[in-house]
Amino acid sequence: MFILAGLFAGLSFFASRMLGPHHPTPAKEAPYECGIVPEREPADRFPVRFYLVAMIFIIFDIEVIFLYPWAVIYRELRAFGLWEMVLFAVAVFVSFVYLIGNGALDWGPIRRVRPVAGLPESMRSSERTAETTVRRVDVGRQEPAA
Repeated sequence: MFILAGLFAGLSFFASRMLGPHHPTPAKEAPYECGIVPEREPADRFPVRFYLVAMIFIIFDIEVIFLYPWAVIYRELRAFGLWEMVLFAVAVFVSFVYLIGNGALDWGPIRRVRPVAGLPESMRSSERTAETTVRRVDVGRQEPAA
């Protein structure tokens, strides 16, 4: 059954690559930023602090995953189950205090970034609406001659 599933997935991928239309344009290859023309080049690296917040979320998510089965059968586990869960919660709390102590949630000052050179003032406007953004994107678009 797994062989058939793998074969079907591979054939579907191959067929879509061979039969699908390929018409790359600069607009299709441009990075998409929620429909808004980007004001600056993207940063070289994604800030690590976002990953730290994600890891903290995962730690507490795992704690909730372990709390649910314990809550379902806590009467059967009695004092042993209670103390095991208290020990686990204390370990998670101590790790959280350690993370805060090391500055995992300190975001620091906001670094200002200068806009991309050569962008007209109309494209740097902070008053963006769907209409002005669509109009700005449409301005530089050129249709290929048929």
